[in-house]
Amino acid sequence: MLRHGHVSEAMAAGPGKRPAARPRATAPLGFAGVLVAALALTWVVAELVPAGQARDSLALYHFVLLSRPHVDLLANDLLRLLDLPGLVLWTVALVAVALARGRPRVALAVALVMALAPLSSEALKPLLAHPHVPIGTLHINDASWPSGHSTAALALALCAVLVAPARLRLLVTALGAAFALAVGCSLLILAWHMPSDVLGGYLLAALWMALAVAGLRAAERRWPSAPGP
Repeated sequence: MLRHGHVSEAMAAGPGKRPAARPRATAPLGFAGVLVAALALTWVVAELVPAGQARDSLALYHFVLLSRPHVDLLANDLLRLLDLPGLVLWTVALVAVALARGRPRVALAVALVMALAPLSSEALKPLLAHPHVPIGTLHINDASWPSGHSTAALALALCAVLVAPARLRLLVTALGAAFALAVGCSLLILAWHMPSDVLGGYLLAALWMALAVAGLRAAERRWPSAPGP
């Protein structure tokens, strides 16, 4: 016998079919745990292990060799898209798309990720500040891990994927990955950050998105949304 509350799901599924099981929050929460471990490992290796510090600085040096006037100009223009006014505009646009598609929970998740990911990055920098190994005249500020720009770039890309309709999700994923990668390369070419800073920013953005997806799944299981057309 069907219990009350499941009748409409069974009717929507059709005769002889069971309603689709709603995904649990355990998978994204487990992935979030892996990301926390990856964040810790990245910081330890890049900041406390001499060999890791040397490789980090050497990788930065190779990126800086790509610097050219036109390349630097393009890199600066790209990074300006992630200044505070730009982030606010991107967030408002993504929230508006989610609301227009009738997904208020996704809109809330996007707003939280776009706010908390960059803020947590800025909060961690002074707490985890550590001297970097200089190479020649290159020297990055001690309080640089994780990169706020790379955090914001991947958070924006992931939120765009979350909001996008299924038919466009693959395209949005490809464009978002290219954007986040271009931002990371720009930061290194301009010598704003160490490679480990950029990687840390990517991991931090992914962590917030994993938590957001876990929250969305938990909310859907607790308060199922009405079936769409």
